[in-house]
Amino acid sequence: MKIDRINRIYELLEQVHHISIDELCDTFKVSKNTIRRDIAELDKKGLIQKVYGGILLAEDEGAAVEPLLSSKGRHAEAQKTIARLAAERVEDGDVIYIDSGATAMQMIPYLTECHHLTIVTASLHVINAASAYRDLNVIATGGSLFLPAKAFVGPQVRRCLSCYNITKVFLTSSGISLEHGATDDSLLECEVKRCLIEKPCRHYLLIESSKFDVASLKDYCALKDLDSVITDRLPSEKYQSYFEEHEVELITPKPAAVSAT
Repeated sequence: MKIDRINRIYELLEQVHHISIDELCDTFKVSKNTIRRDIAELDKKGLIQKVYGGILLAEDEGAAVEPLLSSKGRHAEAQKTIARLAAERVEDGDVIYIDSGATAMQMIPYLTECHHLTIVTASLHVINAASAYRDLNVIATGGSLFLPAKAFVGPQVRRCLSCYNITKVFLTSSGISLEHGATDDSLLECEVKRCLIEKPCRHYLLIESSKFDVASLKDYCALKDLDSVITDRLPSEKYQSYFEEHEVELITPKPAAVSAT
């Protein structure tokens, strides 16, 4: 949890370049002492500069920028499971939007058996992953490149999305909660996600179980605005009850069969 928060503080700082301790406390719902300890970890690695009341990105562009702990090792299986479950919802002839984010990108290898499939995306990672498969038809939205997420943002993305009859949208999120809904660390990407939520199609949220009860910088939709939530294991009872009450489909892996002895 601590490592996740520290990584997210750095990702947020990449977007805004300066942030106060009070803003970090509000964003992550933790005490000032907790934030100060997180800042100390980032400072030790030379990633930030401490200023009065807040932090800046380090001036040294050569400073290490790798996350303190890569998500690849810890979350890879959860991401693959979610991506596979999401890909199983895609049908021949669909026009789908795949959001930025590591989990959504991992849908690509599972889509190669689909016929006449069109993928619309603003994510460079998705574009690069799909380029390895010649039978996948990919439409890139264009727009202004937002480097931290390697994704296009801005008015051109929204204009592009208005041109296509998308049948299914696969969204990602930095965290979800019943109080704040689906949230993200990037204000620019939230604008794109809101535009997608308004489209008359089926909306899937791909979210790791570790991101439940996490509120990031900005919300982009209420959980009841989604059609389906795909995660790697059953969430707590309060989420199950909420999804049932608001007719949001909850998709999780089937329990492994227990062999008879």
